[in-house]
Amino acid sequence: MSRLSEMIKELCPDGVEYKKLGEIAHYVKDRIKISDIDTRNYVGVEHLRQNTEGREMSVTLPEVDFVISFRQEDILIGNIRPYLKKAWLADCNGGTNGDVLTIRIVDKMYVSPQYLFYILSSEQFFMYDMKYAKGAKMPRGDKKAVMNYAIPVPPLAIQNEIVKMLDNFTELTAELTAELQLRKKQYSFYRDSLLNFSRDDVDDTASSIAETPHYMVGDIFHIQNGYTPSKKEDTYWENGTIPWYRLEDIRTQGRILYDAIQHIHSSGVKGNLYPTKSLLMSTTATIGEYALLMTPSLSNQQMTNFAIKKEFEDVLDVKFAFYYFHVFAEWCKKNANQSGGMPIITTGKLKIFSFPIPPLETQAKIVSILDRFDALCHDLTQGLPAEIAARKKQYEYYRDKLLTFPRKGA
Repeated sequence: MSRLSEMIKELCPDGVEYKKLGEIAHYVKDRIKISDIDTRNYVGVEHLRQNTEGREMSVTLPEVDFVISFRQEDILIGNIRPYLKKAWLADCNGGTNGDVLTIRIVDKMYVSPQYLFYILSSEQFFMYDMKYAKGAKMPRGDKKAVMNYAIPVPPLAIQNEIVKMLDNFTELTAELTAELQLRKKQYSFYRDSLLNFSRDDVDDTASSIAETPHYMVGDIFHIQNGYTPSKKEDTYWENGTIPWYRLEDIRTQGRILYDAIQHIHSSGVKGNLYPTKSLLMSTTATIGEYALLMTPSLSNQQMTNFAIKKEFEDVLDVKFAFYYFHVFAEWCKKNANQSGGMPIITTGKLKIFSFPIPPLETQAKIVSILDRFDALCHDLTQGLPAEIAARKKQYEYYRDKLLTFPRKGA
């Protein structure tokens, strides 16, 4: 940062001018015929990824005649639920919808598009956007307030130097993310191969697979449905010590859970707690999210617990069962009842799934291989996910530091 410090000292020793966004850019109102674009360059709010992580490809086009036009180097910001932090620097010309703010710079010799994108993808901007957002359930950013957001505008040479430095961070993160995606593909391949105990289409070279005994889930596991105690009970939330799991726990904390985000008091407990080293899977709405529980606990009614019965404890490794739950979960998704509007897999149907139990030596080998891949691909404390998270924190720190300037005349 020494070069940048020298540039600031030389080019703006008295501080930096701040301009309202509306003084350096404007909202795009131009329209384009839907027939003039395709799925490659249509970017609706639903195609912008959270946390400023770019865009996804559209599969269909909206059934309208015209959409808002955008050009390469315009900045697109999701205007619904600003806390999702959706922002994208357009790399092509195309069309978008009214839930996206399309921002175009007036003079690119005064403000660099890449520099302004970094400003508008910062934590400070989204906090400001949420501050003025309107609506409780589905907050929308206030367009007028957004245009009043104060932008530091140092000389273009300084903007370009900052962009260069921040690009280095984002390029490194992109390389790590690409490597992670490759590792996940490898993991999926080996997982699917190692967990293939199907009795169908078995040839002579796979006699060991054909001989693997299979049991129904209902024979192997005690199955217990989750529930939610009455929220009218004060003790439900107050001073709770028992982990109470929801889908958010699996999505935010990973698939091996030591504690929950929320806890309940023992007075709200009905029946037995889920035992340590049991398995949890969502069986209503979002079906098939699963985790291994490492502490006695409970869950809400969207989740079902599977605890290995005593007579199978000596022949089934819970970690092998955990990995095979990937196959079980995919089966549950395909066999869920969709007729009621909300997908659900009933306990009766869960019980009939055929679950293999190979020799313990085979289970141990499979667990050893998949543990290494799983740590590399999913462990938030080590491996690539941890390195990516560390790089993102480093990037956010330097981005905020680099984009903070003393105000001229202050």
